[in-house]
Amino acid sequence: MHRILLLIGFVILQTFASECSADLPVEPVSIGYDPQFVFDNHIIDNHWAIKYKRQAVTRVFHQATKYAANPVMAHDAPSYCSVVYDEEASLFRMYYQANIRATTLLPDGTQETLPSSAKGRKFKTFIAYAESKDGVNWTRPDLGLFPWVKQKPNNIVIARAESETTETCGPYLLEVPESARRGYRWLMLYRAKGRDPDDYNGIRIRGSQDGTHWDEKGDTRIAHLHSDHHNTVSYDADREEFVLYCRAKHIYRAFGEEMIDTGASRRVARISSRDLWADWLEHSQPQTILVPDKIDSEIHFNFFYGMPTRHRYGIYWGFLEPFRMNDFIQTELTISRDGFNFERFAGRKPIIPYGEEGSWDDEMIFASPQWLEVGDEWWIYYSGWDGPHGTPERNGAIGLAKIRKEGFVSLHGPQGGGVVCTRSLIWPGGDLVVNAAATDGILRVRISDAKRKPIDGFNYDDCQNFSGNSVSRKIKWGVRSLDELKGQTIRLEFYLQNADLFTFRAVTNH
Repeated sequence: MHRILLLIGFVILQTFASECSADLPVEPVSIGYDPQFVFDNHIIDNHWAIKYKRQAVTRVFHQATKYAANPVMAHDAPSYCSVVYDEEASLFRMYYQANIRATTLLPDGTQETLPSSAKGRKFKTFIAYAESKDGVNWTRPDLGLFPWVKQKPNNIVIARAESETTETCGPYLLEVPESARRGYRWLMLYRAKGRDPDDYNGIRIRGSQDGTHWDEKGDTRIAHLHSDHHNTVSYDADREEFVLYCRAKHIYRAFGEEMIDTGASRRVARISSRDLWADWLEHSQPQTILVPDKIDSEIHFNFFYGMPTRHRYGIYWGFLEPFRMNDFIQTELTISRDGFNFERFAGRKPIIPYGEEGSWDDEMIFASPQWLEVGDEWWIYYSGWDGPHGTPERNGAIGLAKIRKEGFVSLHGPQGGGVVCTRSLIWPGGDLVVNAAATDGILRVRISDAKRKPIDGFNYDDCQNFSGNSVSRKIKWGVRSLDELKGQTIRLEFYLQNADLFTFRAVTNH
């Protein structure tokens, strides 16, 4: 009996150890040629300062910088945007939620811009389209696809032809494998709402070949949820599943006879499906993964409006929206390796700061995680409002913010120098390239084996110092090439003296 209990205990311990290490990479880590972000302990094994009693290697969050000529678009009181660059057409494409006022004076003297059922409403929402050659100057084509919308230009691209009362909102262009696209070039996730006789409401997907005409016949509802914010779907290749981040309104704020208390629905929930086009709720239900904490409550941001999320480079980039009921909303970066456990950064700085009091974006900022890589920068489009959430007497617009490519977070080495040491890696071949800022400092790299024994010819003394600022600086060691170590297990040891390291990667010309 004692032996059986010991065996059971061993199994439990092994299971516990397996679960605890599930999110850690298997070493040596096969890094391939993707950028390796150093902001957590996924790829970094350790870091320390040379003068460790007084100094430390620190993690630094970097805010985006607003474009000086913001806003870039202010028509239709726009919000919730999704922007992509179409290389074939050499065109930036923007899909946004147009918040059309129900009564606007038109040149012909009429005031009604929407069907009579819209009377009494401040806004009615539809998904609209704009395009730009440079990402800054935007035009709204007059498409006329839905003639019952009387505004000019009529740039609405997703609505319901059979029901003028059905509204559309929260557009998000999906980045999913070709096998899940059903032949469409573009896929749009959006939410339908309104008094539709066919109960069309919910989170839906619609496809397009040209980016302006969207196939209503193939339109599919994936979740009958009243999740009224910027919902997003990401594809996780490691888990082979699609992941939706939404509000858990299936049990909170779900008004009905069985509800004793509606509760707080403004929490971040997660639901997944292996089939993008299925009814996700047939197999699972949204599970809450993120709620406000003590730090939020101290400043009265007791709600999360939403968390549009993008999965890129093996990382979930959550653009969390802390909400102070019923006025301020900002956007804060959270990151996760598994899509369940999200980490927030010290200081809780917003990705994009509020505008000055009285400016167009001084109360609410909703940033889209669908950044665009333009040269050495990531461009982030966001919607801002000049009034609080609790009143419709406010105006919205869309702005642009820019940040260094891969530049949200860095590890900073102090004035006396510090070291950032990776886990053991399988070097895929090619050269080492770093994204680093060392304008007033020094960066150099040592290559060691799995036990940290320096490899001959790749020590710090062999490395060419880098003092500059580059998103793609090639590191060199004397006459030796790192490509010689292809397939070998190594560690990278970065020496940072008053320098910031953002990412590193292997690159090859082979």
